[in-house]
This record gives sequence, C-alpha cells and structure tokens, in this order.
Amino acid sequence: MIKHPTKRILYFLSLFLYIPTIALANKYQDTVYTVKTIVLDAGHGGEIPGARGATSIEKNIALQVALKLGKAIEAEIPGTKVYYTRTTDVNVELYKRIELANEKKADLFISIHCNAAPARRVRRRNSKGKYYYTTIQDKQIRGTETFVSGFHRLGEQDAAIRENADILLEENYEENYQGFDPNDPASYIVLSLMQNQFREQSIRLASFMQEQYIKSGRADRGVQELGLAVLAAAGMPAVLTEIGFISNPDEETYMKSENGQAEIVKNLLDAIKAYKRQVEH
Repeated sequence: MIKHPTKRILYFLSLFLYIPTIALANKYQDTVYTVKTIVLDAGHGGEIPGARGATSIEKNIALQVALKLGKAIEAEIPGTKVYYTRTTDVNVELYKRIELANEKKADLFISIHCNAAPARRVRRRNSKGKYYYTTIQDKQIRGTETFVSGFHRLGEQDAAIRENADILLEENYEENYQGFDPNDPASYIVLSLMQNQFREQSIRLASFMQEQYIKSGRADRGVQELGLAVLAAAGMPAVLTEIGFISNPDEETYMKSENGQAEIVKNLLDAIKAYKRQVEH
C-alpha cells in the first residue's frame, strides 16, 4: 500500500491508463454505431443491503426494477442483448460489475439504486431539562437524480463516499481497487483527474432519464457528476440512477408498488430509446 498521497495519486493514474476504454471509444466515432448490448446493474445485494426504508430494502427494489427493465428492453428494442450484474440476492464486488460490462463490450451500463436522506446527529433536551443526542433523518426529501462519473463539488463528497462505501466490505478490497480507499480524499482526486472518454454520452443518457422522470411528475434533482468507483472504469457511457428516496414514506410506497415500478421501467426504457435514436442517426 502506497502511503504518500502524491505518490499514491500518480500510482493510481498509471494504473487507470491501462483501463481498456480506448479501443471501445473508437466505436463512437463510427457512423454506423448502434446500441446493441446493455448491462444492467442492480445496486448492492446479499449481505450489503444498501439503504433501508420503513418496510423495504434498497437491494430488493433495485433488483426488481432491473429485471423488469431488462425484459422490457429485449421486448421493445429488438436485437438488443441485456446482461445483468446480478439476478438474485447476492453481493457482487463493484469492480466486477463494471468488469462484466467491459468484457461484454457493452454499449451502455446502467446502475439502479434507491436514495436515502443522510442521518444526522442532533442535540435535544428532555422533559427534565437534560440534554441528549439522537439521530434523525429528513423524511421529506424526495426526487430522482442520475449520476455520471466525473468531478464533484466538496459538498457532494458525502454522496460519493456513501455509494463507494461497499468497497470496504469486500475482501481484499485494497488489492481489487489498486489501493483505492473510499474514505481517503486523495483517492477522489484520482477519480476527478481521470479522463472520462464517455462523459458527453453519459450526460446525454442521464439527461434523457431525468426528462422522463419529470414527465411522470417526479421531483427532479438533476444530472450530477460524482466520483463513483463503479462508473470510473467504464469503457462505455455509464450512469447511476437514483429512482427515489427510500427514506421518504411516499416514495418508498411508490417504488415498492407494481404501478410505481412499471412507471420507473417505462421512464428508463423511453430514455434508452431516445438516446438510441439520437446516437444512431
């Protein structure tokens, strides 16, 4: 493990230069490029449940939506092949998720997650006048947002750390991620400095997704760039979409329901169709 921050940054960058994205990037210069292969990633899984709502868990909702979306893609976009990073309740290391997409030479990588408001510690006073600390969560926060790999402002680093935190629960994570530490600010400097060859296409796809959510009356939290390990090594346009806040009772109920999931799947399917039409013509 390289401990000096500057040396560690240079070391990470030298490793990322060998990520097999250059050859894949060439296909976006071809006039006959088509979207034929899509990898869908249901966030979390197994012993890593993700965010928890009052009556549901992120890993389950993400998997349900991913499987339904895959079926819809293959039914409504003929000739498109869909691969899944997981189809059951198992944990898949983050590096293996994007590794699968690179191996399959995927044209799109879409990671599906549920958001949660951050918990914060507050000081309260009881009926006897004594102070105590408790943890609260804002259950009013709602909406959808879609992330692409890239720069993020300091105030957004908490979100990046939260989404990358699963790395710490994996065995041999230092070896698997060449020393990347989701709690180390130097590691995020690396992600910010990385040249994302698919930034423009990723933002385009993410924008289509947000537009579709808005059409369904969902609150729009926009498209954001964030230092996400699961997207950084992608050799194709890649997004992570947060389909709603599981910490918000109304949105949790919506995301659990058949109608809610059907609408989310339609939003994502229509966004993929719009992206496909634009890049193929």
